[in-house]
Amino acid sequence: MIERLLTGHKPRVGLNAHLLSLDANYRGAGVSHYIYNLLLHLPQAADDLSYLVFSGDDRAHFTGWDARVSPWPTRRPPARILWEQVVQPWSAWREKLNLLHVPVYVGPWVAPCPLVVTIHDLSFYLYPELLRPANRHYLQRMTRHTVERAAGVIAVSASSRSDLARVLGLPPERVTVIPNGVGEEMRPVHDPAVLADWRGRRGLPERMILFLGTLEPRKNITTLLEAYALLRREADFAHRLVIVGGKGWYYDRIYTVVERLGLREEVLFPGFVPQEELPLWYGAADLFVYPSLYEGFGLPPLEAMACGTPVVVADIPSLTEVVGDAALTVDPHDARALASAMSRVLGDPLLQRTLRERGLVRARRYSWRATALQTAALYHQLLGIERAYDA
Repeated sequence: MIERLLTGHKPRVGLNAHLLSLDANYRGAGVSHYIYNLLLHLPQAADDLSYLVFSGDDRAHFTGWDARVSPWPTRRPPARILWEQVVQPWSAWREKLNLLHVPVYVGPWVAPCPLVVTIHDLSFYLYPELLRPANRHYLQRMTRHTVERAAGVIAVSASSRSDLARVLGLPPERVTVIPNGVGEEMRPVHDPAVLADWRGRRGLPERMILFLGTLEPRKNITTLLEAYALLRREADFAHRLVIVGGKGWYYDRIYTVVERLGLREEVLFPGFVPQEELPLWYGAADLFVYPSLYEGFGLPPLEAMACGTPVVVADIPSLTEVVGDAALTVDPHDARALASAMSRVLGDPLLQRTLRERGLVRARRYSWRATALQTAALYHQLLGIERAYDA
């Protein structure tokens, strides 16, 4: 490596961005957002490396990155599997990569260079019944193989690192915890007129409770609906529930519960919304609720706190790790306890102010720049390059 640096050769790092979506209707918002921010910030974090991105979208060009765009769609299996296991390793060999980062679980079975893999969560092991069988089996087998062979493993939280040790037997010292970040665009909207105009254009109620995430069983939206139905029985309860997100696995169960509880007129489903709109969605809400059964990190509650919205989350390790004392936590299996926590926040202006203030402070601990700097530091470590980093 020293010889390469002396001859002016920059070590070449590749990143598989085939799950990056620039399509607002695509389901995989969280993973796509992670990849997007790595592409945006890594070249500034370490300009002594040469970066190559493998993408399935010819719009995914970023400053500081060379790009290789697939001529066929690779976001969905079986095309994605063929790309991951055949085309990707061949491309890495052809491009003479020194390091390949696969930011979503699965790398090639045989790779021509060292691998870095990011593990966002292990839901396909811990909640296998919540995924379709074919997807579950592929992820289980290939993720285990990838982390066992990888030169570097990134977990997005200490909770995820513990899951890797407990479920896959991976020694904690082999895993680097690099938290997700929150974008600088995530900040409070202070002008009431802007929010009022936004509500009018989007047809949103003046009082609303917000959930944001993929519509799938793991997000526990059915329990949120049960809790909301309990609140609707209070005569003076006027808030409507707004559930924002794309459709995921078994999403139809959510609509079945809405019908059973008689909430068709009280619950709004705007679908997937663009990232640039999120501060307005968070700002328009009186409360953000995230009762997920399992997360690797939990980005939406962090974004809501950065936007000054009071937050209630499930009392699970990854979420409590992120929110600290800046949110109320509740048993995600207890609809009545969730309803009580929601009612408590909405009925207590002092508690709302406390949660807003704590949330803003907590959110400042996280940034995508820090995520990129820590990721680049891992690259350098694996490449045998010594370099100091600013915080």
